[in-house]
Amino acid sequence: MLDRLNQLYPVRYTALAFCVVASLLSLFTLVGFGIGGLWFLVFTGLSVRGFMDLRQTRSSVLRNYPVIGHLRFMLEMIRPELRQYFLESDNEATPFSRSQRSLAYARAKAETDKRPFGTQLDVHADGHEWINHSISPTQLASHDFRLTIGGPDCTQPYSASVFNISAMSFGALSAPAIEALNAGARRGGFAHDTGEGSISRWHQVHGGDLIWEIGSGYFGCRDTQGHFDPVRFAEQATDPQVRMIEIKLSQGAKPGHGGVLPGPKVTPEIAAARGVPVGQDCVSPASHSAFSTPLELMAFVARLRELSGGKPVGIKLCIGHVWEWFAMVKAMQVSGTTPDFIVVDGAEGGTGAAPLEFTDHVGAPLQEGLRLVHNTLVGVNLRDRIRIGCAGKVISAFDIARAMALGADWCNSARGFMFALGCIQAQTCHTGRCPTGVTTQDPLRQQALVVPDKATRVFQFHQNTLKALQELVQAAGLQHPNQIGAHHLVRRLNANEVKLLSNLLPTVAPGALLGDTGPASGLHPAFTTWWARSRAEAFSLG
Repeated sequence: MLDRLNQLYPVRYTALAFCVVASLLSLFTLVGFGIGGLWFLVFTGLSVRGFMDLRQTRSSVLRNYPVIGHLRFMLEMIRPELRQYFLESDNEATPFSRSQRSLAYARAKAETDKRPFGTQLDVHADGHEWINHSISPTQLASHDFRLTIGGPDCTQPYSASVFNISAMSFGALSAPAIEALNAGARRGGFAHDTGEGSISRWHQVHGGDLIWEIGSGYFGCRDTQGHFDPVRFAEQATDPQVRMIEIKLSQGAKPGHGGVLPGPKVTPEIAAARGVPVGQDCVSPASHSAFSTPLELMAFVARLRELSGGKPVGIKLCIGHVWEWFAMVKAMQVSGTTPDFIVVDGAEGGTGAAPLEFTDHVGAPLQEGLRLVHNTLVGVNLRDRIRIGCAGKVISAFDIARAMALGADWCNSARGFMFALGCIQAQTCHTGRCPTGVTTQDPLRQQALVVPDKATRVFQFHQNTLKALQELVQAAGLQHPNQIGAHHLVRRLNANEVKLLSNLLPTVAPGALLGDTGPASGLHPAFTTWWARSRAEAFSLG
C-alpha cells in the first residue's frame, strides 16, 4: 500500500507539504484571530527552504528529501559526540577510548583513578601486555623522575622530567591553552615543547621551561625569504627560558608532508611569533633549506648548539626510509658531531589535521621506530651519549613504562595534556569550532578555557601520572623507570602462548655495527640489507 501511495504522491515530500500546510493555517489564524505570527514565520521559512532544496543542484539528498534532509546533516555533525557518549564501549579506541580519556580527566582533576571489580580488558586477547612484578618491591622517596640531557659538546645540560608536553604550536592551540600548558609546566618542573610555530608571548607569561622546535619554516628565526637567520635564532635561543632546541625533520601526524596556515588565520599575534606577514599564507615546506645531506645536518646541529650558548640540540623524526636514518648515524661517526637527543615520533601520534592517507598509512609506528633508533645507536656505541625521547599516544604510566622498555629515556604527550585542558575529542581541531576553547582562535570560544583552573589540571595530570609510574616501578622492584627493559614486559601472542618483549623484538649488541666487515651476522634484515648501502654524504642509497 505504501508503494502505491508513493506512486501517487512522493511520501518523501511529506515534510515540505506539512510545512506548507502549517504555514497556511498559521496565516489563517494570524489574519482571523491575530495569533500565530511566530509559527507563520517559522513554517514559511521552512517552506521556502524546502522549495530551494528542490531547485538546488549540489545535494542529491536535499533534492529528494526537501526540509527533512537537513536532519541528516545535523545528525552527521554530532555523530562523534553521539558515538562517544552513547554507543562506544569504554575500551573502544577512536583514537582514544573512553577509558583512556576518563583516566586523563580523573588525574587532571585530582579525582580517584581507582577502578573496582577487576579489569575491563580481555587479558586473553592477542596482543595484551603486562609488566612483571617483583616479590620484593622497592620503596621510592619521590615520583619526580628526572634525567640529564646534554652530550659532551653541550655546556648547558638540562635536567628534564621523564614526562613532558609534546610539540603543539600556538595557532594550532589557542592562546589560553598555550598559557595554561606553560603555567602547569612551570609549577610541575617539566618541559613544554613549542611546536614549530615558535615562541609566542603566551609561552613567556609564566616562564615555564621551553623546548624550542625549529621546523622547515624556521618560524621565529627566519629571514624575509623564509631561510634560517642565525642572528634571530641566537636572540631567542639564548633566552634562559629556552632549555633545549629541537630540529623537526618530520612528525608522526604527516611525515614527509609540509603544511600551509591560510592567510586569514595568520593573526597579528601568530605573525609576530612566527616572523611572517600578517594575513598571508604561512608555508611550512616538506623539507629543510638549511641542509640537504646528513653531514650538513650534523653541521647544523653543531651550529645551533654554538649559537644557543651550548644548550642541548637534538632532532625529531618519524622513521621512514631506514637507510636515511642510517645515513644520519654514519654522519655522526664521520663528523664526530652528535645531537644531544633524538625524539622519535610514532605514526600513531599527531594533534594536527593531516590527509587521511598520511594519518593512516605513512610513517613507522612508535614501537618500530623507537626500537630501530635505540638499536642503531647501541650498535655504533653512541647510545650512552645520546638521549632518546618519544611521542605517540602516551597517556598512562604503563604507556611510559612500555616506551622505556623499548629504549626511550623520556616520553612526551600532546593529546594527554589536551585532555587535561578539557579536550573532549570532538575532532574539530582544524575547523576553528573547538567546543572547549583548546584549538580555536575564536575569542568567544576561547573564553571557555579558564587559564588558572586548566593550569592546575595540567600540573595535576603530570604529577598523578608520575605517581602512578612510581607505583609501577616499585612493583617491578626497580629504582628508576630507566631500569625498565624489554625483559620486564610480556605480550600475549595467542590463547596459549606469551613471550617477553625481549624475545620478540630485535636487539643489537654494543658495537655490532662497527668494523670493516660491516654489521655482524644474525642481525635484523634492516641492518644487513641497508646499513652497508647507506652513506654519510647523502640521504640516498650508495
